[in-house]
Amino acid sequence: MEKLIITAAVCGAEVTRKQTPYIPLTPEEIADEACAAREAGASIVHIHVRDENGEPTQDVKVFKRTVELIRAKCPDVIVQVSTGGAVGMSADERLQSIYSNPEMATLDVGTTNFGNDIFVNDMPLIRHFAQKIEEMNIVPEFECFEVGHIYNALRVVKEGLIRAHLHFDFVLGVPGACPADIRNLVRMVDCIPANATWTVAGIGRHEFEMAAHAIAMGGHVRVGLEDNIYLSKGVLAKSNAELVEKVVRISKEMGRQIATPQETRILLGIEKKS
Repeated sequence: MEKLIITAAVCGAEVTRKQTPYIPLTPEEIADEACAAREAGASIVHIHVRDENGEPTQDVKVFKRTVELIRAKCPDVIVQVSTGGAVGMSADERLQSIYSNPEMATLDVGTTNFGNDIFVNDMPLIRHFAQKIEEMNIVPEFECFEVGHIYNALRVVKEGLIRAHLHFDFVLGVPGACPADIRNLVRMVDCIPANATWTVAGIGRHEFEMAAHAIAMGGHVRVGLEDNIYLSKGVLAKSNAELVEKVVRISKEMGRQIATPQETRILLGIEKKS
C-alpha cells in the first residue's frame, strides 16, 4: 500500500471554547497547532480561521496571516484551506481563502443537511469554485458528504474545470448526512476512478473507527479538533497532535508507514509554494 497521508483539521468553524478549552482560535494558536500536528505525523493541515471574537470568518487577511505563520514555523507542511467556511456564508465570502497562497483547497461538491441547517452547494456554485481553484493552480480536495456528491465532482472534471490529480475526502457521520458506516465508505470508494486517491473524515466518535477502516483499505485519514474533540470516550484531546499520534500508532500497528509532506506532494501532484 501507499504510505498513509494524515490530514489534521485544526479548528473548523463550529467548535467553541465552551466545548473544549483546547481549540485554537487566533492565527498564532492555529499555526502552533498546525505545526505540532505536523511534528506528530500529519503532512496536510486543513485550515479554517476565526475573527477576534472567535467566530468563523473567511477574511483573506486572517487567512494570509495564518498561512504565513504556518509556513514560517513548519515550511514543509502542505496547507489546505477551507472554501466551505460556515453555513450561511456567501460564495464570494467563502472563496476569499484561496487568495492566501495555499497548495490545496477543499471543494464542496453537493448540498447537504448539516445538523439543523442546510449547507448549500449547487452546480453553478461548484463550477464557479472549481474554475477559481484551477485558475489559482491549487489542488482541490473534493468534499463528499453523500455518494451523489462524487458524481458532481466527476461532472466538473468531465467538463474540464478541474485538471489536477483527483483527491476525495469522504466526510461521514455529520448529523443529517451520510452515516459513518463501513458499507457507506466501501460504496463511496467504489464510485471514484481507479487512479484517484481518497481520505475519510469520521465525525465525532466515528473518527478512529473510520480511520482504521481507511488504513486497512489503502485510503488516507483526516483527524482533528474540527471533527472530534475526544481522544477516547469522555477524554478530551488536549491538542490536534494527540489525535494525529493516535492514528500514527494505529497505522504502524497495522503495518502501514506514514507519508511525509514531500511524499504526499508526489502522491497528490502538488507543487510546493512558499
